[in-house]
Amino acid sequence: MSILVGTASWTDKTLIESGAFYPKGCTSAEARLRFYASVFPLVEVDSSYYAMPSPSNSVLWVERTPPNFVFDMKAFRLFTGHQTEPKFFPKDLMAELPKTDKKNLYYKDVPDPVIDELWARFFEALRPLHEAGKLGSVLFQFPHWVTPAPKSMAHVEHCAERMHPFLTAFEFRHESWLNDKHRDSTLAMERERGIVHVIVDAPEGVKNRAHSVWETTSSELAIVRLHGRNIATWGGASSAAERFNYEYSDEELRELVDPIKAISSRAARTHVVFNNCYRDVAQRNALSIRAMLS
Repeated sequence: MSILVGTASWTDKTLIESGAFYPKGCTSAEARLRFYASVFPLVEVDSSYYAMPSPSNSVLWVERTPPNFVFDMKAFRLFTGHQTEPKFFPKDLMAELPKTDKKNLYYKDVPDPVIDELWARFFEALRPLHEAGKLGSVLFQFPHWVTPAPKSMAHVEHCAERMHPFLTAFEFRHESWLNDKHRDSTLAMERERGIVHVIVDAPEGVKNRAHSVWETTSSELAIVRLHGRNIATWGGASSAAERFNYEYSDEELRELVDPIKAISSRAARTHVVFNNCYRDVAQRNALSIRAMLS
């Protein structure tokens, strides 16, 4: 039973601007990652959602972190069904995109040869981490408009097939995936395909948030992602920092300790990732719960 605690990103803008986590003079990309990795054994890479990651960065991350350090990588936004502006595609592929007046493209809008090339490049970027034993999982965070309806389900299963043999985790936002009607079939689909079920902690009683289901679907890994509980900003925040601006109290963290320990007994490894990225809040919460878990 191994529980690793970390945060979603080590380069968050508000974290760096706060000056509250990194030591004075720790200003380069290399210095920040080395310092972060001296404090935590796990990080989630957020930048790979916004733009295609690169093999060269992965090589540098391997070199700048201790042998047992682990990266969870977020999948590129186009793959998860999010709207994607052409500017987020690799420059050399932009000319092959369809000519359109639409601001955003979706997976279905992109020609198959470009789709195949994007998947190939994504795998190429993952490979240095995987070969070094530092790739934990690849996280697919599906938006709230991806539901268990046949068309969306087909895309979700398509992603699972594309990602083989990398260990892959799914986090759903539409509540129907884990409601009374679909919960068992969703978990069964994940188990059948070896997908890691992501346990979500987020505000209660809000839209665009799937139920918290404390189950495992992979014997290899369990993931608990903590988004904070800021009801006021969950649906209408103008920025991610505003949306996730929430600091868990010690009492709230203590209430999570037993469920995390229980879930960790059902998988070889458990990742606890704080996504309440605002200033150094996630880092402080991560250190607090790590002490409680130990």
